[in-house]
Amino acid sequence: MRLSTRITVLLVATTALVAFSIGWLAISISSRSEIAAIDAPITAVINSGLGNEITALDNALNTVQENNYDVTLVVISPSNEATPIRTGTNPLTRTPTIEIAKSTLHSIVEVSGITGFRIRSMPIGGGDFLLVAASTLSVQNANHRLERQVFLAGLLIAIFIILVTRRFMRSSFRTINQLIEYAEAISKNNYLAELPKASTTPELSSLQSSLGVMVENLKKTIEIEKSSNLAMQRFIGDASHELRTPLTVIKGYSEMLQNVSISDDQKQRAADRVEREVDRMDALIGDLLFLAEINETPFVQGALMDLSTFTTSAVFDFKSDNPERQVTSRIENGVYVIGTENFFHRMVTNAFTNIQRYTPSGAPVNVTLTSDTTHIHLKIEDGGPGLSSGYGLSPQRFARGDDSRSRESGGSGLGMSIMADVARAVGGSMKTEQSSLGGLAIIFDLPLATK
Repeated sequence: MRLSTRITVLLVATTALVAFSIGWLAISISSRSEIAAIDAPITAVINSGLGNEITALDNALNTVQENNYDVTLVVISPSNEATPIRTGTNPLTRTPTIEIAKSTLHSIVEVSGITGFRIRSMPIGGGDFLLVAASTLSVQNANHRLERQVFLAGLLIAIFIILVTRRFMRSSFRTINQLIEYAEAISKNNYLAELPKASTTPELSSLQSSLGVMVENLKKTIEIEKSSNLAMQRFIGDASHELRTPLTVIKGYSEMLQNVSISDDQKQRAADRVEREVDRMDALIGDLLFLAEINETPFVQGALMDLSTFTTSAVFDFKSDNPERQVTSRIENGVYVIGTENFFHRMVTNAFTNIQRYTPSGAPVNVTLTSDTTHIHLKIEDGGPGLSSGYGLSPQRFARGDDSRSRESGGSGLGMSIMADVARAVGGSMKTEQSSLGGLAIIFDLPLATK
């Protein structure tokens, strides 16, 4: 059963229950009022004859005649002989007995043997009883009339409720059906389905908005999963290619070394090349293991570290190794960060190593370390050729900044990824932009720690 039908049935049932309950109460109140009106003449006739059995019958007849009461009077003898004295509009359906007379001496009741009448009796001397009876047919007719009116009113109210419900909830039901169809389309991977327009009902508007946000998040999750799968496939392909290249070189030179006809000089060059490829494979595997270690946990726990002292020492070492370069620095004192020295060593060392490998020996270098109330800003820039592939892009593993950065330079293509992953692991980020010196500027944004 559809939701709209269920709600309509529920409303109609509730309305009918309320209407019939009110109708039943009205009928009950009306019936009691009618019964009281019937009992009043009986009580008046009985009261007129009580206290004096000799004149009771005469008094009762006078009272009925004076007030024109529509009642039936029957005298019942001890021998169970019933003599009608006066018959009302509706005659008794059965001759009353002495037992009925005795059982109705104290109150007005309806006797099972004489249905449709209210009866009471009183003694009138000589062992006789006067039975006073009034018909309840008018009450029954009034009740039947009220029942028909209540039923008709309930039916009209139910029809009105159905029409009003359909009128005011048609738009809401249409929106619900559209949302159901939209959800079914999404479940069938039809992500091009259009989200229904918002309803004027706050609840449905909230449902529509939540469903839209959920679907958008689902789309993003699917896109991320697709991108991750593609990145994983690309990573596996690149890693296998990067490892296959030095293995091929090692295999080739190993076969050359087995050739007894080559000279000692050729053997030495072959051995040196094998050693370089082994070192490159060792560095590549080390970088891969380091990246795996970083990405095992979303946030690396560490100790409080003085980044100012660490950066100053790294800049001094770089100057010592590159005396021909103009190296300037502006390092703020007392800047602390949470992390491990090994991670920051790999991050800063990779930045300086890239400068050594891919920029001219005379290209200037500038290092800046500053902080604000919440973050640390570490900027390492050079005056080299920069990146031909563009700035601000997320680093890709095994990707090199330009074609000149080849495998022959000794790089694995993982340096930028390592720097970005280290920054992310400590709760920060990394971006690239063109340096004011004309080359590449690497900017690390890290969370500031207090001592």
